[in-house]
Amino acid sequence: MATMVPDVKKSPSQRPVKLDEAFLMTKFGSYNLYLMVVSGTILAAVLLETLGISYVLPVAECDLRLTTREKGVLSAVSFAGILCSSHLWGFLADTRGRRAVIMPTLFLTFASTALSSLTANFWLLTLTRFMAGFFISGPSATVYAYLGEFHAQRNGSRAIMGASFVFGLGSLLLPLIAWSIINQEWEFTVPLLHIVYRPWRLFLVVCGLPGLFSALALLRLPESPKYLLARGREQETIAILHAMYRWNASRRDPALNLTSILPETEAQQTKERREQAANTKSVAGLLTQMWHQTGPLFMGTYLRRTVTICALQFGTYLTSSGMYMFFPDILNRIAEQRTGGVDRITMCDAVYATRVDIHQLSDNATTIPRLELCNQKLDISAYEHSFVLEAIYAVGFAVMGLIINAVGRLPILVFVYGLCGTCGILIAFIDLPLLAIWFYLILLSCGFCISVVNACAIDLFPTNLRAMAVCISLLFGRLGSIVGSNLVGFLLDTHCELTFWISGLLLVVCGLLSLSIPNIYKRNASENRMSVSSR
Repeated sequence: MATMVPDVKKSPSQRPVKLDEAFLMTKFGSYNLYLMVVSGTILAAVLLETLGISYVLPVAECDLRLTTREKGVLSAVSFAGILCSSHLWGFLADTRGRRAVIMPTLFLTFASTALSSLTANFWLLTLTRFMAGFFISGPSATVYAYLGEFHAQRNGSRAIMGASFVFGLGSLLLPLIAWSIINQEWEFTVPLLHIVYRPWRLFLVVCGLPGLFSALALLRLPESPKYLLARGREQETIAILHAMYRWNASRRDPALNLTSILPETEAQQTKERREQAANTKSVAGLLTQMWHQTGPLFMGTYLRRTVTICALQFGTYLTSSGMYMFFPDILNRIAEQRTGGVDRITMCDAVYATRVDIHQLSDNATTIPRLELCNQKLDISAYEHSFVLEAIYAVGFAVMGLIINAVGRLPILVFVYGLCGTCGILIAFIDLPLLAIWFYLILLSCGFCISVVNACAIDLFPTNLRAMAVCISLLFGRLGSIVGSNLVGFLLDTHCELTFWISGLLLVVCGLLSLSIPNIYKRNASENRMSVSSR
């Protein structure tokens, strides 16, 4: 009788394998490094597009005749664009593809940013910055999924940390790039647009270049193989895996003989919703599908958890992003007073002393020289302290990653919220400018809590609700950025102390609220689930 050879004796290259195993077969090499650099550059582009405007506002004040309230609007409008579109891009990324969303939105972001550098008034700049925020939300919401879906589970965290390192370099470079461009002394007139092209306009374009370069780099990269396999496109997935192996393998390595991949298992309900969403054409149907994914978070036992997480993110972003937008401007005002020989002055008194009535500015003014009222440069201290802040974040995240499993999340949240909130309240009373600036730096460091709260959210919700829970909490965070920027813009020139008291007290309340997070007292010693998030 002939003996049949069982399938288990087939070589790994001749039998179907799981996608996770196939990724391991492609090795970890130059292809993965290229992906990490591109993904990290995209994250840096998000940072430059949203926070770079904070360096522009103090020096664009006279060109665009900006009031402090209008500065608040410009500080928040990119976040408003992100808030309006993040749900949409996440939905399209799940139904149309990750790369299909990331690459075109990066090109559109750069186009919007380039247009914003040529605007002649506040309203045009507001519109173009909103468009930039609307489009940059696409890659910011999708890049983590795209990067992770090119790696086996055991290499996923490694890849994200690599991209985060590139992002960290971008954060450190932001004040250096601003200093090298904005403080230059040149200008020329563009007659057709009726504008004077100054360095701050060039800085806006430079802030958009990482996004443009990332979009061009994506031309060499395919769609997410995991997404393609989920859509039943097995042969395309196999072709990508072979391309990855060719990049990573040396000449002495044998060719990869991979012919079949096992389909990924998926919950039937999730699969039906995804397929229904992909076939949805009407706006009403789109909104219905979005509600099916979001509604459970605001029902039953999840309601309290969702409200708590959203409140914490709202308060954190209100300070870390909203107050940050005026950080260079306030430091520039303090530097003006110190240059004038004032050594002891509170931060708010320096703000009051340097208020400019924008309606007094006129190109033909004879009584008030226009350039004497305007800041054409930022003081070097604004760049120095901004660099220090980014360094604090870089070091702080590394330290938190080492200690969070040992000490737990609650002590970190209470300590950071309490310290930052107390410093925010005390700023209004300190008449030593340098000490007040350091307290301001500590106040802005509350952004550490964003990642810790995200880590809490991951454990509070089941797998089918987890991603949406984080998305919704960050939506409320972006809303906090908008409220914070406008609040500072509205109050700074008239009730400066109140802006710091509100942000400080809000952080103290967040520290108390963190005590109510379910299971917050439990330590997770087996896995560090801190999620990386741009501020």
